[in-house]
Amino acid sequence: MKDKIYLDYAATTPMDARVLRVMRPYFSEKFGNPGSLHSFGQEAMGAIDRSRETVAKIQGVGFRDVIFTGSATEANNLVLRGVVRAVKNIRTPRVIVSAIEHESVLKTAQDLEEEGLIELKILPVDEDGIARLSTLKKLLNENTVLVSVMYANNETGAVQPVLEIGRIVADFRGAGKYPLFHTDAVQAVQYLDCGPGKLGADFMTISGHKIYGPKGIGALVARAINPKHQTLNSKWLDHAHHPELAEGQSQNLKSQNFEHSNLGLVSGFPAVRPLVTGGGQEFGLRSGTENVANIVGFAEAARLAETIKPEESKRITELRNYFWNKIVLIDRKIKLNGPAIADGTEGPRLPNNLNIYLPKVLAEEALAYLDMRGIAVSAGSACAARSSEPSHVLRAMHLDEKTIRHSLRVTLGRDTDKKQIDTSLAVIRKLIRSTC
Repeated sequence: MKDKIYLDYAATTPMDARVLRVMRPYFSEKFGNPGSLHSFGQEAMGAIDRSRETVAKIQGVGFRDVIFTGSATEANNLVLRGVVRAVKNIRTPRVIVSAIEHESVLKTAQDLEEEGLIELKILPVDEDGIARLSTLKKLLNENTVLVSVMYANNETGAVQPVLEIGRIVADFRGAGKYPLFHTDAVQAVQYLDCGPGKLGADFMTISGHKIYGPKGIGALVARAINPKHQTLNSKWLDHAHHPELAEGQSQNLKSQNFEHSNLGLVSGFPAVRPLVTGGGQEFGLRSGTENVANIVGFAEAARLAETIKPEESKRITELRNYFWNKIVLIDRKIKLNGPAIADGTEGPRLPNNLNIYLPKVLAEEALAYLDMRGIAVSAGSACAARSSEPSHVLRAMHLDEKTIRHSLRVTLGRDTDKKQIDTSLAVIRKLIRSTC
């Protein structure tokens, strides 16, 4: 890394040394299976419990509202497929997802539609990549069971009006069971205020490797449920994790006999069914021996990200704006895809993201040129990078094919500094002038 410049932090982040430090013991001396009752197993389970408590506290939810998964992709699949599987008394449930969703949401919804399990409706976005709320209101009907709109887009950094979406969904739901609202907060969580309760979402997805933690770990987080208004399972409801309850109330709720975990109850009904069954880990919603090291690392990464969020967001915003103000001086025809960046008129965009149209250079040529000079950027989502198809996000914003094929994504991170940006700008200047 010494002689290279990494500007693709939306794809993945390097693991923080402090994260690796807390993970290391669980690869060797603390190797117990969390399901075992002896001290080795209890040591491992204790680490998972502490990690779950850490993530739950950060996201403002209860202990059992956090389900660890193998990735954010799995968490997205769990909520989409799990909600559809749990639906009763609706012959063809409707699912609404935005046109700019990550592939793990969009393709999962399309797969469910192809299987004949749902009626899929795509929520369009405007030219800045922001979901059209007026259209959402028109798409909602009595068969709608789930709305999924990401918090911030991974390609353009466009921040969606999730709080307003949550209110629209809640108002339509009224006293009924559906629809539920899910938001993929993978890109947003290290920069923006998060938590399903704060966002008006029933479910929220987060990922480890996007916040300087390990790959292979994600989480589905549910909105904290007010136990005073729920009927809960005695297997997992206890006064210790619901101190707001009086002892009598807790005992009364324990007398109820339901088969679903806390995450599986939203507004007092079974909302999600598991995709992976077996030993019943993760409160029955994600069976399989837990990856203790990754869970511990994920929680530490989440804790560190939350600690430095305000100052890091400010620092990254200043660097991003510096980059943008300099690059437009190279060629006035360079444009920004997505919400604007300008004094007094900045749109809703993540602090670290720039999606840039270079009129004279194809994106694939620019990627190769920059990579040969030790600078890593991308043309869009890492999950679709090897596909020859143009970005579905930019296409949903009604950009023409030339703009799409000439657009690069630059995303900054903790190791980015002004010197790296100046070096990158100098290389980009040579690239553009060499094509004139």
